[in-house]
Amino acid sequence: MSLQLWCLSFRQPYAGLVLNGVKTLESRWRPLLTPLQNQTLAIHIAWQDWEGEDWKSVLSGPLGMSSTQIQALQDSGERFGRGVVAGLVDVGETWLCTASLQGEELHRLEQAALLIGLQDKHLTHLTNPRWLTQPLRTRGGRDLWTVEIPAEFLPQDRMLRSTSPW
Repeated sequence: MSLQLWCLSFRQPYAGLVLNGVKTLESRWRPLLTPLQNQTLAIHIAWQDWEGEDWKSVLSGPLGMSSTQIQALQDSGERFGRGVVAGLVDVGETWLCTASLQGEELHRLEQAALLIGLQDKHLTHLTNPRWLTQPLRTRGGRDLWTVEIPAEFLPQDRMLRSTSPW
């Protein structure tokens, strides 16, 4: 038995940061995740790294993490390697972050997204992150794609939300 879910590839370190519950807000230039509100999304770890280190600045600055803590977080995110579906997350509301947003509210959102400069991007809340019991090796796809996850790979401790990819 298996479960078919929508899947999205994330570059590292963001995939690990999402699955470790540190990154709780995803940003995209278009509202890609809007149709998946209240559904479970599979997280694929891409081969390439994210270009830029805003995430490190946010972790060490506003979130006050030491370099040792940041490295441990990075290592944890690499536990299954690359080119795998590694976990699940529940998709919440998506909204447009307006260009006029400033101050504390913008800083709060940047901390949740681990990214600076969110204006004019579509933001989506991510909750209930959980790692699979073992990685599912598969090629990533562009944008959203579907993946079949064997039941024995699914975490037993947390419920899945509506999972229909149609």
